[in-house]
Amino acid sequence: MNDQQKLVATIPHNPGVYKYFNAQNVLIYVGKAKNLRKRVASYFNKGATHNRKTKKLVSEIKDIHYVVTNTEFDALLLENNLIKTNQPKYNILLKDDKSFPYICVTHQRFPRIYSLRNIDNAKGDFYGPYISVVKMRSVLDLVNKIYSLRTCKYNLSKQNITNKKYKICLEYHIGNCKGPCENLQSEEDYANNLLQAIHILKGNIAAPRKFLEEKMRSYAATLAFEKAEEYKVKLAQLNTFYTKSIVVNPKLNSLYVIALISTDKKGYVNFMSVSNGSITQTKSVEIKKQLEESDANILIAAIPQLIKNIDINHPTKILSNIDAPEIPAPLMLEVPKIGDKKKLVDMCLKNALFLKRNSEQRIETSNKNDKTLALLQQALSLTTLPSHIECFDNSNIQGTNPVASMVCFKNGIPSKKDYRKYTIKTVIGPDDFASMYEAVGRRYKRLLEEKEPLPNLILIDGGKGQLSAAVEALKNVGVYGKIAIIGIAKRLEEIYLPGDNLPVHINKKSPALKLLQQLRDEAHRFAISFHRDKRSKEQISSFLDNIKGIGHKTKDLLLKTYKSPDKIKKAPLEELSKLIGVRKATLLKG
Repeated sequence: MNDQQKLVATIPHNPGVYKYFNAQNVLIYVGKAKNLRKRVASYFNKGATHNRKTKKLVSEIKDIHYVVTNTEFDALLLENNLIKTNQPKYNILLKDDKSFPYICVTHQRFPRIYSLRNIDNAKGDFYGPYISVVKMRSVLDLVNKIYSLRTCKYNLSKQNITNKKYKICLEYHIGNCKGPCENLQSEEDYANNLLQAIHILKGNIAAPRKFLEEKMRSYAATLAFEKAEEYKVKLAQLNTFYTKSIVVNPKLNSLYVIALISTDKKGYVNFMSVSNGSITQTKSVEIKKQLEESDANILIAAIPQLIKNIDINHPTKILSNIDAPEIPAPLMLEVPKIGDKKKLVDMCLKNALFLKRNSEQRIETSNKNDKTLALLQQALSLTTLPSHIECFDNSNIQGTNPVASMVCFKNGIPSKKDYRKYTIKTVIGPDDFASMYEAVGRRYKRLLEEKEPLPNLILIDGGKGQLSAAVEALKNVGVYGKIAIIGIAKRLEEIYLPGDNLPVHINKKSPALKLLQQLRDEAHRFAISFHRDKRSKEQISSFLDNIKGIGHKTKDLLLKTYKSPDKIKKAPLEELSKLIGVRKATLLKG
């Protein structure tokens, strides 16, 4: 398992946002997903057909961070915020200055309801955001039609209405407005209608739903089915139009969110920065815990690492799940119990939990692998821990297409970037010993030339014969005695050591033997796959491939015309000359 696969294995199957970083720890891409692990894994799937831009992106990825959200909708909004804030070079969409639209309820007398992209609290109260402009417009149309709210921009002050400055417009005559501009609707009645409309914008749709259902049933009872259908459509829109988000919430001013979970040895902290109601920054860190250090002290110590450039003249508000009474000014700590602030802390806490789980899994895997390698060292009486093991295997069918493979395990885990394939060049016929000699010799001669580190242990898939051939190759290269080497026989899982006629038997249930079996099976799989690929390529080739001057187009034309290489060989020279020309026909017959 390579580094990227290890990173992917730690990612949960929750909705959220993933962030790719390059070798310089620069954010290069932000994406969102309904299932984080599946989406991220798709980038590293060898069978995937990525375009050139995606291939270039994948080649630069050195680290992966993620933020778990409550819903896919929250993930979309967070992705939008992070892209606009950080401008990653591989993100093309969402980089402009456009934001998702909101609905504004103005602060004027007889308030208007209209759409706006930029939040300005001086203008009114904001609700949203809406990821669909069509859906947002349907909401505006819905509340205006149900509650007959005004759409004009008139200044409906008491003086202007008393002086009859404005006249009723077409909206009044078609029933979309009740004429407050001419004092035909009282301010109290308008305020009651507006309150119901705000319930819809907040997602409290029980009362509006009841109103629409009653209208629909009353029209249906009088056989006015067209009107009933109209209210049925409005009811469907009402039931589906709104999803409340805590990722973008204009009710939340600029603040920070820090959630902490601790164990005896470590503290796991997740941090979010909220600016103008939107999450613009996320980060997760592990902190080494001092002896008997309290959670409050860990939180206070983490704040300077997470929040840069604290203004001592202005209070800095922090939401957290941990109370720290001794937090210094200008910091103001709040532990919310209900509402959107509590939901933000809960989302932050969820990410801290994932950080803790991933850290514990890494430690558990590392400890398990260390114990297995220690058992293997003890069973084979090795002088050093076999943290770097390489295993060789051969594959051929009756001597045809002979190949060899080498797989590498580091710290008990496959290191696939170090796998190697060998096409056997010096062996004719089925000779496994000679093939093993060539593959082992080529591998360690190359490592010495490139001054690469040698493994701690070499495993040969085979008995005494293959092991002896590998030992001779090591002697020829000059590294015999510097690397421990063993062979494993498949029948009884016996371990052979150089110069020892009696095999070593490791307990069948021992993790050490299971590790050697895993290495042997992986080398066998890798060799078989390589051999099958070579055999398949040979089967689709023909004698035409070996004739200089016969290209792919000519070859395709001949096979399309004669259907098989045998029929091409039997075709008369004159017939071939007419088809592909005299020169090429002569080459075929020559």
